[in-house]
This record gives sequence, C-alpha cells and structure tokens, in this order.
Amino acid sequence: MTKRINRAIELLEQDQPIYYVGGHTGHVLTYEQGKMDAKTWADYINVGMEHGAFNMAGLDKYMLGLIDGGQTNSGHRTPSVIVEAPVEGTSEAIVRFNAWQFRQILARGVHGLILCNAETPDAVRAFVESCRYPINMQGVGYGLERGTRGTGSQPTSAPVWGVTSEEYIQKSDPWPLNPDGELLLGVKIETVRALSNVEQTLTVPGIAFAEWGPGDMHMSFGIKRDRSKPLKPQLVEARNRVRDACKANGLAFLDSCTLENIIEKIDEGVRVVAGNSEEIAKIGRVYTKRMMPV
Repeated sequence: MTKRINRAIELLEQDQPIYYVGGHTGHVLTYEQGKMDAKTWADYINVGMEHGAFNMAGLDKYMLGLIDGGQTNSGHRTPSVIVEAPVEGTSEAIVRFNAWQFRQILARGVHGLILCNAETPDAVRAFVESCRYPINMQGVGYGLERGTRGTGSQPTSAPVWGVTSEEYIQKSDPWPLNPDGELLLGVKIETVRALSNVEQTLTVPGIAFAEWGPGDMHMSFGIKRDRSKPLKPQLVEARNRVRDACKANGLAFLDSCTLENIIEKIDEGVRVVAGNSEEIAKIGRVYTKRMMPV
C-alpha cells in the first residue's frame, strides 16, 4: 500500500535519495510518451520548461498517458512529475507578475515545481505563496502570507491525482511545511547574487529541496566550465554553501552524481540525484537498502 500520491515525497520522508530523469530542454510531451514513461525507473520525471517549450496542451496529454500506462511498480497512480518553470526568480515582483505560469502548470496535475534563478528570499516567498491555496494556513504569519492560487483548476488536476476536488485542495500544498502536502517545491541557487542570499533564502517555509546550478554558476562567476577538470575554488565554495544551507534548514540537496561517487555523495547528504542514469540509481538504492519497488 502506498502512503502518498507523490512517490518522491514518500521516499524523502524515509530519508531515501530520489533519482530523476529528464533534462532542461523539455521532455517529449505526448500521450504516447506518457504511457511509455509510466513504468520509468526514475522516482520522478523532470520536465524542463525553463528552456523547453511552455507546452500546456502537451503536458495535459502526457499526464493522461502516465495514468493510462498503469500504476507504477511501487503502486503509485503515476510517477511524480516536477516542472522547471520558465519564471526567473530574480525578484518578488517578477515572480508575482508571472505567477500565472505556476497556476497553468499546476492545473495539469503535476506534483511539483522548480523556481530557477532563485536570487532573493522575497522571490522564493512569492513562489511558495503563488503555489498555495489561501485556505491552507501552515506557515502563514511565520514567514509566509496567505497563498494566492485561485480555485478553478481542480476539474483538471484532481482527476490526475485520483482524488476529489476537495481532497486536492487540501493535499496540493507544499511538503514538508504541510506534513500532509503532496507538492514538492524546489529552487535553483545558480548565480552569484543568489549565492549571496542563500542562507536567508533557504529559510523560507515551503521549500523542500535546492540545487546549486553548476552550469549557470560558472557563467555567473565568469568562468568557462570544463567538466574534465576539478572545480575551481570559487565553485567548490558555492556548492558547499548551498549544501550547508540545505542541511541547516532540513532541505534535500540536489547534486549531480556519477557511478564512481554516488555512495560518497549520499554519505555527504545528497538526497536528490541528477545524472539520468538507471545504473547510478541501482547502486544508490542497494547502498541505502531501499525497500520501495522501482
């Protein structure tokens, strides 16, 4: 028996690393691809709309394909789907002006969102509030104001989750802020400006995980990225600051892993694993004695 709608949250609650598939330039969003992906080896599917197409019609069809592809081997209705939104988290005003994008994506029935370029605490606070229904009150007055997500998307989102509209309103709330919430919200700390605020930004209630965005962080430092060479000291410090801020606030840290370093990274505290590799996931799952079927 599954305990949750969102498989990724169920695993994080067990302190199990989660492994995702999908890149930054979009995912094939068709009904047929959804049926194929229903039995994915990954714990969640990353849909990159930061650089990929903002394709709501395709996302609708893809989510339907996931449902029709049958339950996951773990017994969940679908794999978790988390979307990288195109909104830039560079200021509160920009996030609020573009909150319609979060509403559109959530209305498709996805299980989480990532805010890219999360540069300030106020921008992240606006992100969390934009993803919440105002009726859900955890954290309000303690770092958050009431949510701003309006009612109306339940006829499309609740059926994807397999719940009633009323149940969806209660469950579509950020975890772990709401222990019963099924939304997984993450942020990318990927510029020098974001790094300068990271210790404050990651205190905002409602965030579950963060990453340090090495590609954009290199550019922000004015350093050409060379994957064949060790990270320069500035980049090592940047990564470690994001990792340490995650640890200080009880957030999962997202980082790239390889076959050679996956065990070391897990021991270090990585709990969201990038790499798009089933082989990496197999090693990690054996090491952490994972019980949930893949």
